[in-house]
Parts: sequence; C-alpha cells; structure tokens
Amino acid sequence: MFDLVIRNGTVIDGSGAPRRVADVAVQDGKIAAVGGKLGAAKREVDASGLLVTPGFVDIHTHYDGQATWDPFVTPSSWHGVTTTIFGNCGVGFAPVRPGQSGYLINLMEGVEDIPGTVLSEGVKFNWESFPDYLDALASMNRAVDVAAQLPHGALRFYVMGDRGAEHDEVPSEREIEEMARLTEEALRAGAMGFTTSRTTKHKARDGRFTPSLSAREAELLGIAQGIKRAGRGVIEVNSDFGPGEFEALEAAATLAGRPLSCLLVQVDAQPDLWRETLTNIHRMRAAGHEANAQVGSRPIGVIMGLETTVHPFAAHPAWRELRDLTPAARYQRLSTDADLRRRLLAPRTGGAPAYMGETFHKMFPIADRPDYEPDLANSVAAIAERSGRTPQEVALEAILAQGGKGLLMLPFENYSAGSLDVVHEMITDPATVLGVADGGAHVGVICDASSPTSLLTLWGRDRTRGPTLGLEFLIAKQTRGTALSYGLADRGLLAPGHKADINVIDFDALQLKRPEVVYDLPAGGRRLIQRASGYRHTFNAGVETVQNDELTGERPGRLVRGAQAPL
Repeated sequence: MFDLVIRNGTVIDGSGAPRRVADVAVQDGKIAAVGGKLGAAKREVDASGLLVTPGFVDIHTHYDGQATWDPFVTPSSWHGVTTTIFGNCGVGFAPVRPGQSGYLINLMEGVEDIPGTVLSEGVKFNWESFPDYLDALASMNRAVDVAAQLPHGALRFYVMGDRGAEHDEVPSEREIEEMARLTEEALRAGAMGFTTSRTTKHKARDGRFTPSLSAREAELLGIAQGIKRAGRGVIEVNSDFGPGEFEALEAAATLAGRPLSCLLVQVDAQPDLWRETLTNIHRMRAAGHEANAQVGSRPIGVIMGLETTVHPFAAHPAWRELRDLTPAARYQRLSTDADLRRRLLAPRTGGAPAYMGETFHKMFPIADRPDYEPDLANSVAAIAERSGRTPQEVALEAILAQGGKGLLMLPFENYSAGSLDVVHEMITDPATVLGVADGGAHVGVICDASSPTSLLTLWGRDRTRGPTLGLEFLIAKQTRGTALSYGLADRGLLAPGHKADINVIDFDALQLKRPEVVYDLPAGGRRLIQRASGYRHTFNAGVETVQNDELTGERPGRLVRGAQAPL
C-alpha cells in the first residue's frame, strides 16, 4: 500500500512532455509510480480537473538570515516552492569571525535591503566556518528544502579582515590561497556553489561598494583553483558586464571546470546589453563549457506606498513631518491636513528634485489583481493627462486608497519598452534558467518571490499583449530546468525514484493577490508579502505543507548539501 496517491490529475511532470491524466503514487518520500489506476494508499487525493506538477525550485533567493529564524520561509512556500537556494550575489553570513558580524549585516542591508535591526535581532551567528553555518541550517526543519552558497563578500572579509571590505584592496598570494582552501572546504561540506558580485548597484549600508566588485584576475583564478579541487559547485555572478568582464569570469569557470551562471536583466541605461551577455554565454556553451543566464519572468518592480522604503514623495521636504509617524497616524494626517497635502504636492524650487518625476510615465497603480505587463496608457502620467491633474495628485490619491494601503509599481528593469516582449525572448532562450525572484531580499521595495505563480498565470493564461507559452514548457523551466542547473537531479520531475515534491493546482482559480506590508520580522521589522489562491496542496517529500493556500504547519524540509542523484 502506498503512503499517498494523487488520483486523476492532469500531470505535467516537469520534463516538458505533454500533459496526461494519471495517478501519482508516493512511498517513503519519493515518487513510486505515475500511471493509470494505481493501487490503494493510506491517503488519497482527488485531483480531477487539477494540475499535478513537481514542486518549484527557486535557485535565486536571499533567505540566508530568514532561514535561521523562519521555519516556513515565506513568501516562497505560499507559491508552490519546495526548494530554495540562497547565498547569491556574493553576500551572506559565513564564514564570519566571532564579533565581526556587523560588517556582513551592513553589507546585506545595503545590497539586499534587509533592515540591519532585523538581522541583528534574528540571526544568532552561532557559527564561524561555512561548514558550521551549514550545520546550523541543518538543525532546523522547514516547510521547504534549503541550500546555501559560499558568498565572495563574506569569504574576502573573513580572510583579509577590514581590508577585505574594500574592493580595491588586493589580497596577498597567501590570502588568495586561504580563500581557495576555504572555498574547497565549503563545497566539500555541501555548499551549492560560490557566488560573487561585480556590479556598482551593490553597496553596503555605509555606501562602500561590494567587496568583490573589482577583484583581480589572480583572486578569481585562485578561488577557481579551490573550486577545481573540490570538483563540484556552480559559480554564480551578478555583474555589470563591462569590457573584458565576461572573459574574466569565463576564464575562472573554465579553470574550475564548473558551470557559470550569470544574472541577466534588461536595464534602461543599456537596454540591449543583456543580448551581448547572452551571446557570450552561447559562445561559451558552443565551446563545450557549461553556462547559463538566470532570468526573470516579469518586470523587476519597485513597490511604493505610505509604508514602503521608497515612494514618489520620500524626497520632498514636507514628507519630513510624516517620516517618524506610525502608518495609521501618517494616513490620518494626510487625510485631514489640507495644508500639508497642498505643500506636499507643490513643486520644490531649487536643489534636488522633490519627486521621482522622471518615472511617472512608468509608474502604475496596483489593482486587486496585479498586472505585470501594464500598458503605458495606464501609467500615473497618462492618467494625470487624461484627468487634467498633475502626476503628483494621481500618485498621492493612489497610495492613500484603501485606508492608506494603496500601492504603486515602478518596473525599473526588464521593461524598457513598456512590454514583456524582451522577457519572452529571455525565458524562451535555451541558455536561460529562471532565477531573479530574490525571495527574502529587498523586503521594503520588491516582492518577486511570488514569481512562480505569475509565471503560470501571466504566461500560461492571462497575457493579452503578446503570445502566451505552454504550461509544459513553463513548468519544466521552473522545476527540472532550475533543479538541474544546480545538479539537483533528485527533484523537479514526477517520475519514479525522484523526490516527492508535488503541487496540486487549481489552475482556473490560480491568482496572485495584491502585495501588502506586514510587520512580522524580528524586532518588528517590515516587509512586503504577497499571497496566492489556487494551491490546493503542496507536498515536500510526500508530506503536505500547504492545503488550500494555507500552511499546514508541517516541516519536512531539510538542508540540501551539494548536487543530488535520484533517490
């Protein structure tokens, strides 16, 4: 008798093969059989009319701190995700010397917009080495499986001390050898890879650039030697890809003999640069080296409201009167004080701009059903022009809606032309994997951890401004594709011998809800979250973690150490 049989569902197994109606049987935490009229089970789930898919694998998150205090790893666990990988972009919390965590908190706060007070309160730092950190992660069971990567920033600071926090400092030969040794140690202990950041977008809270920004060739190649000795792991990078940059990373990955995975987004300042990077990845693959680009499935959207980190009025002098008020008091003041509203809407003369004025043409009110491909005709600027008001008036009205809970979205990457045609090109390229959701990061401005849900609803059903994509392709991209990119051959596929991570989805009812601001982080910290409806069941290793969109409280998730073979 099986432990579980999910009966009569429309199975989309993660391989890209055509869907079929079948039963899925689970025994001892793994898929035992997929087929028609399978035998009896201790528990049976009727999935008639529902999709049955593998659990989603999210390879680009920043739950490095949250995973040490939150056993449910939300929002990701609300969106069908059963495996998350963090430590991306060269930031993380190990290795760390006793008493030296302050800089790593400072770096994470600046790069990933996670409040330092939250991290200081929530992360215990009861480890030093990266293997110690993995052991700490392994001591807690969660609703999802988690895996970690070794971050360049923490490694550099650990080996070089305060010098390591300065990107233009050059390590000695001995220090490079020590970084290589620690990299090998981390990978052998179960790190999924080594990550680095080489973009000027990444700065610590104190304004300093990320430590790995301009690491020289000797440093990169030295660390690559450690990766080569370990014979495992992925090299993940977030880079501006200036002249010669890709070639330097390619040389390190080639020396290491390991895959290179590059974050890829479209930026307004250079809207075609991503194509140049993708061309280089194709060239590298054609030469026989493993490489891919991590891409998103929707715009990277900054969310703005009265309680978020940024909004159109944050730089206005009149906002200073509201800055330290509680959200309720702030809304009350704006609702009743006509003089304050008048001053807030008045242009500032001289000095820095009072508003994010240049972006009103790409700023959109968020409806109850969020639109991730909004038409420029529905922007704040366009609404203002049609209604004879200023963009500032429209923006203020939008964020004061719903009792001060109204929100605006500013798609600042992947949306240069005001459509998702570029994203369609990215996600359909065979050299790309899905990986820009950033779960756990940018908690006051972005909530893209919900991307697995919008991947299915937007691209599989709702898009009207261009072609949609087949569910078989989309699910394979978010399951088997992401899993194999990190060597997780034991999951992302509904086939015998694979891990029983399973979603049962009411696709007709699948829908994202509006983002909202909550105060549930350590020290009362604020974050944006986003829920969904339509997830009837999510199972991790055959144990139900979500039922009818709500967490069950079960915590079967474990730490994943390195690449995995089928069970």
